[in-house]
Amino acid sequence: MRKYISLFTGIYLFTLFTGQGFSQERSELDELLKEEVEVESPVYKPVVSFGIGTLNFFGDINDYHRNFLSAQPGYRINISTFLDNSHLYRLNFYVLTGNVSGNERSYTNPERNLNFRSEITNFGINLEYGFGHLFSKEKRITPYISAGLESFRFNPKADLYDSQGRLYNYWSDGTIRNMPEGAPNADESIILSRNYIYETDLRQADLYGMGDYPQIAFAIPLSAGVDFRISERVNMRIGTSYHFTFTDILDNVTTGISGIDANGKNDRFSYSYVSLHLDLFSDPETVVVERLYADVLFDSLMVTDSDGDGVFDLFDECPGTPPGVEVDERGCPVDSDGDGVPDYLDKEAGTPPGAIVDEYGREVSPDKLAEIISVREDAVNRSETHMFSSMTHYRLPGREDHKGAEIPEKFRFIDQDGDGIISFEELTRAIEDFFSYDSPLTVDDIYELIDFFFSQ
Repeated sequence: MRKYISLFTGIYLFTLFTGQGFSQERSELDELLKEEVEVESPVYKPVVSFGIGTLNFFGDINDYHRNFLSAQPGYRINISTFLDNSHLYRLNFYVLTGNVSGNERSYTNPERNLNFRSEITNFGINLEYGFGHLFSKEKRITPYISAGLESFRFNPKADLYDSQGRLYNYWSDGTIRNMPEGAPNADESIILSRNYIYETDLRQADLYGMGDYPQIAFAIPLSAGVDFRISERVNMRIGTSYHFTFTDILDNVTTGISGIDANGKNDRFSYSYVSLHLDLFSDPETVVVERLYADVLFDSLMVTDSDGDGVFDLFDECPGTPPGVEVDERGCPVDSDGDGVPDYLDKEAGTPPGAIVDEYGREVSPDKLAEIISVREDAVNRSETHMFSSMTHYRLPGREDHKGAEIPEKFRFIDQDGDGIISFEELTRAIEDFFSYDSPLTVDDIYELIDFFFSQ
């Protein structure tokens, strides 16, 4: 009898493991139903960007040692929107603000000791081309070019006096003094240092008789650079724009001024920058959707129903069900009275809960059970093993006062009813707690507990 009960216990433990595996398979199936797909017509909203860079001036007054340190800071705010879904063309609206400056020093021509600084504010629009036909959206680095039109304000000022109001006089020896080099008392002159404070408004000073000229002009900006894709909604851009203006008085010097040579060209300036582009409002390009089971291309093994009971083999816990037998959601034959015998084999429906039954679901009386065991105490007929599946707390007649070996100290907490015997129900609860990590017992303790249970 012990080997059959051991077999039953083994089947029970196997069910615990396969139940956990079944949950994992269902979880994997749920993931299979999820798919990332492209949005057919995403709505692209304006992208906001912020840039910082340097401004360099190219005109009649140039720095005598132009380098990175002589450049002036510039800042740009840009709003852009795509004109098509292919991302080939983008329209940009921007504001650029900063300073352009020039400082020219001559030791032979006093008229060429010129300086200026002008604050500019640009409002512009340009059309950008992103080479989308050559580079896919997945590329991390893509080039661009653009051209546009802008208007800007400027107000040239110069540093002509020091902080005490003394005019700068440039001498041929390279010094700056408080009086001209040819003055009668030039030997009494003192050396000054420029403070680089541009205090003189050149239009108001009207040094060259140009009058009250307009301080608003237009320009054509040409740009080029590369975009670095950080994420789907964040790009970093490194670029340069060259601005061809329609004015030659950005530095307050132009052709026709007596004593000052001009290059005869309109002034220009460049802006080299780094900017960050944030796409905060556009629709996502891809979304994750959950498909219906019918939309999934399952493996043939996943949709096979070998016994034809309506439950796929992957989820069928009772394979091989005879044709036409009613099954539950697990694929197991229905057992209405819960006696362990399915309805199609049960010859005695409605057996009371806890009753001991034979393989046909017929209730076995205690006297009959005792007679079977007393006649064959060391062996049980195969057809009679079924009745032991429902024996949990039931104690055989004549053995009510029987006590087996004393329960070891480490197992006493399992005997919850305090009857001095570990019942089958208490054993199974202890095993369930072990697999749920709610038990202090080890694997060896579980084996020892099962052996003790059968020795009672």
